[in-house]
Parts: sequence; structure tokens; C-alpha cells
Amino acid sequence: MSIYSVAFVGLGYIGLPTAVVLANSGVDVTGVDVKAENVERINRGEVTIVEPGLEEGLKDALASGNFRATTDMIHADAYIVAVPTPFTDDYHVDMKYIFSVAESIAPKLEGNELVILESTSPPKTTRRMAERILELRPDLIADGEPNPDNKPVIYFAHCPERILPGNAMKELITNDRIIGGETAEATRRATEIYSSFCKSELLATDAVTAEMAKLTENSFRDVNIAFANELSLICDNLGINVWELIGLANHHPRVNILQPGPGVGGHCIAVDPWFIVSSDPTNSRLIRTAREVNDGKPEWVIEKVTQAVNETGAKKIAALGLAFKANIDDLRESPALSITQKLAAKFTDCEILAVEPNVSELPATFAGEGNVMLTDYTEAIDTADVIVLLVDHNEFKTVSAAQLKGKAIIDTKGLWV
Repeated sequence: MSIYSVAFVGLGYIGLPTAVVLANSGVDVTGVDVKAENVERINRGEVTIVEPGLEEGLKDALASGNFRATTDMIHADAYIVAVPTPFTDDYHVDMKYIFSVAESIAPKLEGNELVILESTSPPKTTRRMAERILELRPDLIADGEPNPDNKPVIYFAHCPERILPGNAMKELITNDRIIGGETAEATRRATEIYSSFCKSELLATDAVTAEMAKLTENSFRDVNIAFANELSLICDNLGINVWELIGLANHHPRVNILQPGPGVGGHCIAVDPWFIVSSDPTNSRLIRTAREVNDGKPEWVIEKVTQAVNETGAKKIAALGLAFKANIDDLRESPALSITQKLAAKFTDCEILAVEPNVSELPATFAGEGNVMLTDYTEAIDTADVIVLLVDHNEFKTVSAAQLKGKAIIDTKGLWV
């Protein structure tokens, strides 16, 4: 292997598990993150996110000597960038985090390094990152460009992640991986890195296709979720149990309708379709509509809670779940979190009992909301007048019918139907 050292930039939900798996595959890895507190904890072997198997993997990586974390950018043979890619008000990618990393990497380059963008991003974002680095380092040149002055060459690639939080340590190894280089040599070098730990197929393509592939995967899922969520609205209006309906329809050999919920969350599915829309707004009508359906579902949930509060005169509302999916602590783009925040702002004379078994404190977004408290789920169910089930955590599956008796229930996941 020609790449012996990797700087993994961004030690969040994707970066830390990937860096650990890479280190445990024998590669020398330095994790770089701007959060000094997280870096200190990671170097002590303490995980900063909830991910099964990560703590054991981190301790193994540290003990092997193949992994350490720092806040300082280093020189390495390859850089893998896994930082947030939020969107702006008009749904274009906000490049501030990527450009910040580019500006940190640029001074360290000597020539012959590979820079990989893992962050999910619209087509041509990898190229924009490369342009920023080379703007800062005009003494270098991108592979594939005319090079009459024989400048040192830098290689660029996009290799999107496609793992499921809660199963990341397994899927990093078992899922197929898309390897999209700006040039064939960049693809070859990136393939070397990912082949060190990925045991499934490595799919070679170009960078812009790799970027679009990840967006396509998540937009496909978003459209299918939107169909289920739209069905739930129609069924509610017609007095039909949507979960029974979907169960019946799914007996057709060629039908597999997903389950509705309170909306769509997470950094990927809730964000990626907008990148396609912003890239080609004229032709992305279905993708846009699906996003609007899913983005509108939380308002429907809030209206259901409002009806229940008005009918019962409730003074305590239990919001069960803040994460964007079951059995993790990831709150990014979570509809459950958004719904709970809006309930707190709307019902200022009610106590909002926020229940999230996977966090130890309320997120900072609740600062100033004096009527919200993080509560154990048994206490919340016992004392609340209205119970809103937003996430189907395992803990909530044990709730009995007797515990719910006399309560107004808004079950957005069909867990207690």
C-alpha cells in the first residue's frame, strides 16, 4: 500500500467510527477535530457518540498505536474529510466547513497527497474543494491538469459514506462502497485506502457521479417515505388505520410500502434531496414534492397534539423521543426534536416532559424554554395527560395498555396501535 498515513478530519457520527475501523485495519490514522473536549475524551478511550461496538473499537485502535486524535492539522499521505454540509436558506450547500478544512490542509501539502471528501454534497463540490486548496497553493496542481512547469501533483476524490447510525461498525466493512476520483489515478489511490477495511465491492466511478449517487440513494428513500406519510394523512382524514392498510397492501408480491412517521430526520435523507433540487430545480419536481410532504408532517403532529390539549385541558405533555431514529442519540435534523421545541413554544402554560433515553441532558436548543424538562419515560407516561410517541425506541415498546389508560395518545409510529 502506497498510502501509509491518513488524517481523518471530522470525528463525528461518520468520522470517528470510520477512523477507528481504518486504524484497526492497520493504517496509521490521526483524527483531527476542532472540538478540544472531544479530542481529549477520544484519546482517553471515551466515545463521544452512541454507536454499538465503537467504544471497544476505539480502545483497540488506541492500544495498537495506529490511532490518536488532535486539534492540529498534520501532514499525511491522505486526508479524508467528513465534516457537516448544511444547506443555505435557498437549499444550496453551505461550503463553510469544507472550505475551513481546505484552508487547514493546504499549508501541509507537499505534493503526491490524496484528498478525499466523504461529506455528502451536491455534484461538483469535490471540485470546488480542490479549487479552494489550489487557490491557496498555486505552487501545486491537480492531477489531470496540464503541468508544463512540472508542479507537485495533488489527487482528489469523493467517496460517500452509506452507513446506518446504530449499525455503523458492521456496515463500514460489509457495505459496497462508491469510489469516485477526479482522475483514474485518484480513484486507484482511494480504492487502496478503502480496500484496507471494506470487504464488499468497491465501485469505481468519477467524483461527480459519486456525489450524485449518494444523493440519489437518499432521495429514493425520501420519496418512498413521503408516499407513506401522505397515506397517513389521507387515512387520518378517512378514519382508516394506516398501519393496517399498509400491512394489507404489502401482501401484494410487488408492493413494499414503508412505515409513516412524524417526518424525516438525520443529516442525509432530510438534506440530500434538496441538493438535487438546487442543482436542477426545473426537473426535480417529484423530489421537491416528497421533501415538502415530509417537511410538513411535523405540523400535522402538532395540530393533533393541539386538538388533544384543547379537548383534555392537559397541563403535562410527554414527548417520547428526540433522536431522528430509534435507539441512537443523533438529533441532527430530527423531526421529533423540532416538534418538541414547537410544542414548548406553543404551550407555555404546560409542562413538556421530553424523554430521550440516549442523552443525559437537553440539547442547547431548549435554552430559554423553562417549561421543558428531560424526564424518565415511566415518570412521563405516569404523569402526562397527553403522550406523543415520536421515536420507537426499544424502551417504549415495553409500555403496557394499562399504563396508557386514560391518556390522550398521539402515536406517530404505530407502536401501540
